[in-house]
Amino acid sequence: MQPSLFIAGNEIPPGSQKTLELPLPFLYTHQPTTLPVHVIHGRRAGPCLLITSAIHGDELNGIEIIRRLMGHKSLSSIKGTLILIPVVNVFGFMNQSRYLPDRRDLNRSFPGSPTGSMAARLADLIMTDILPQCTHVIDLHTGAIGRENLPQIRATLETGSEELKEMAMAFSAPVVLDASVRPGTFRQSAHALGISSLVYEAGEALRFNEVSIRAGVTGILNVMSYLNITRKRTLKRAHSPIIAKGSSWVRASQSGVIRSLIPLGARVRANETLAFISDTFGGNEEELTSPVSGIVIGRTKMPLVHEGEAIFHIAKFSQTLEAAEAVESFQDEFDPLTGTSDSDEPPVVG
Repeated sequence: MQPSLFIAGNEIPPGSQKTLELPLPFLYTHQPTTLPVHVIHGRRAGPCLLITSAIHGDELNGIEIIRRLMGHKSLSSIKGTLILIPVVNVFGFMNQSRYLPDRRDLNRSFPGSPTGSMAARLADLIMTDILPQCTHVIDLHTGAIGRENLPQIRATLETGSEELKEMAMAFSAPVVLDASVRPGTFRQSAHALGISSLVYEAGEALRFNEVSIRAGVTGILNVMSYLNITRKRTLKRAHSPIIAKGSSWVRASQSGVIRSLIPLGARVRANETLAFISDTFGGNEEELTSPVSGIVIGRTKMPLVHEGEAIFHIAKFSQTLEAAEAVESFQDEFDPLTGTSDSDEPPVVG
């Protein structure tokens, strides 16, 4: 039996569950605010996996992923510990905003400071009271408002451990992007402490996406099985994750109205036409082409763009056809109409 876990002075005995309310700064209406943290502390020793969502307050898919995960029967008897924070950026979430009220990006404010900005203080709370307990992290994200991302895992594979790569592959998103850490991000702070950390990107802000949610739940359960937190599960996936060898952004060559031709997840070839940009009368039309062959893993959904704005995010692969087939199989597997995933939840309509 493993010992009790202590978080911010709260004791969680082995074999128990507890929802903690960690105090945050008051609202200016003098209402108290807390950070809800749910802890499942198994009887038997094992890893401590932290699942976080809504570090950007308008990214909602992760909240539904955690809700569904909490109802899964495999969590009734785990080895180690599972810590779930469905809404990290409580203040941004209340305002349906990516940012905190001080307009700072929480995911550029780590490791934070107890005497710094509002964002820095919230980051410091996570770093001081939560992260030291953890051995592994999965951080759930979506695209920004008006931007959608294909379900993908981002991890620092080149300089990370072999375990991190195996975790990324176990999650079984169709694309694994070897992404270096950015200064100020939660993933960088976890990486600096030697904690294996994955970022799951899927969908868009302020919207639920059923395929992204189902894939997220399954992916977390796969990682928990790989880490021996839960019993080994037989993977039923119809696809194999493919590691991208890099990615390229395609930006608007001018401001105007864009007519996109290529959907998310599509295979594109170098010099293929992706979109046309023109003024509101159809004049000054320019063709936007792909600089590389690959798979579209992110795109804007807004038809109005400014010069220099990122329009398409294209992942590059050594075998583009193989990657395209993996994406197609993934879509079939998690589509609520054709899918074979083991979800018992009725599909949400975003």
